[in-house]
Amino acid sequence: MKEEESYSFGAAEPTELSPEEFRRAGHDLVDWISSYLAHPERYRVLSQVRPGELLDTLAPDPPERPSPQAEILADFEHDVLPRAVHWNHPGFMAYFAAGGSSPGILGETLAAALNNVGLLWRSSPALAELEECTLRWLGRLLGLPGHWFGLIHDTASTATLHAVIAGRQSALERAGRSGSELDLNRIVIYTSAQAHSSVERAMAALGRGFEACRKIPCDDRFAMRPEALRQSIAADLRDGFQPIAVVATVGTTASAGVDPVGTVAEIAAEHSLWLHVDAAYAGPAAMLPEMREHFAGCERADSFVVNPHKWLFVPMDCSVMYTSRPESFRRALSLVPEYLRSGDHPRAVNYMEYSIPLGRRFRALKLWYVLRSFGSERIAATLREHVRLARLIAEWVDAAPDFERMAPTHFSLVCLRVVPPNVTDAEIDRANEKLLGAVNDTGEFFLSHARLADRYVIRVAIGNIRTTEAHVRRLWELLQRCARSALAP
Repeated sequence: MKEEESYSFGAAEPTELSPEEFRRAGHDLVDWISSYLAHPERYRVLSQVRPGELLDTLAPDPPERPSPQAEILADFEHDVLPRAVHWNHPGFMAYFAAGGSSPGILGETLAAALNNVGLLWRSSPALAELEECTLRWLGRLLGLPGHWFGLIHDTASTATLHAVIAGRQSALERAGRSGSELDLNRIVIYTSAQAHSSVERAMAALGRGFEACRKIPCDDRFAMRPEALRQSIAADLRDGFQPIAVVATVGTTASAGVDPVGTVAEIAAEHSLWLHVDAAYAGPAAMLPEMREHFAGCERADSFVVNPHKWLFVPMDCSVMYTSRPESFRRALSLVPEYLRSGDHPRAVNYMEYSIPLGRRFRALKLWYVLRSFGSERIAATLREHVRLARLIAEWVDAAPDFERMAPTHFSLVCLRVVPPNVTDAEIDRANEKLLGAVNDTGEFFLSHARLADRYVIRVAIGNIRTTEAHVRRLWELLQRCARSALAP
């Protein structure tokens, strides 16, 4: 090496906070979070800003020198917080809740501190085995078959994509055993017209396009019509398409509709189709014996997804997929490079062999923290209270002459609209759009909308751990008051 090319390895400025600096900043941050969670009503739940506003506020160039932690937290409060939507606000009733309970936040913090990456069992035995344990606990609470294999994804969209991949793998193997051929350019799947868009997106991701997902018509309760499913499968078989899977939903996004899973399972079995059940939102309700009827037939599924980050008070992201056929996932996705090969052991689960991501976060830690902190009895009591609050709103809507409930209230979602007398359907839609905007503009609540039977409806989705009857009564008061303004000439 030439002399001028030698390198110096002298001391450099520290790039980490000192233990004392970290402790001081951590205390300040925990104090801030504790205060925030104690009084989220101080904030408008829905941010009222223009696109690009935060971008225009932030510095255009990256920082060259370190900033004090107190200054960073102050800038967060001044610049970022006013542009945030407060999903932990008790008035957040849009979409479905993303449960940010305080125990879940503690678990997430520990996961960040450990920073384990789940590649194979050896890369973090704690990550692998805690995931195995907590999913066994959760499966028992939901009444799922004890032999099902579980793993944690980020979202239900990812879980559904994996389910469709496994369904395709199963169809390929079945075709091979029969001596036939599966044309991957002719495969199709089926789901309800009310199903989540992730089902269609899964087929797009596999290169078949949205149209390869057949949307089956629903009945007046927004549940898939089994006879229409039979007819669609028969028509595709006649036209040379090759069905591989059916996706049924328990708790659709727009209306919380419940597909007849048992009947759908029979049809899937008749045609050897993979059955995936999407219970991302409503799945936790299976903890309640009085709700189990909605999940009849789910035990016949090949895969099943539930999102603890929706209605089980676990911070985003934590989506749990169970399967009765884990080897279909493994055969479709397992590819172990030499640098990750290790000795096999019957009790060592390498989750990377069952999913597309090679690495995985320590998501089980926050689920474990929530289950340990609350216990199943307290969680079940909270779910029951949310169902009660939704039914309370439903009763008020049913009794109000100017309001109409637009779907059954199976769980904790109420779909409603105001109905002005002697006006057209288009005018009713405009009145409800105006009503939704007026309620959201108060800053006390955030509601969202959907279209059911081609009608604009307002969704009230209760699922935040901090929502009480007082909040629900205040919402109904606002809906009535704002409706009068919306209906005014």
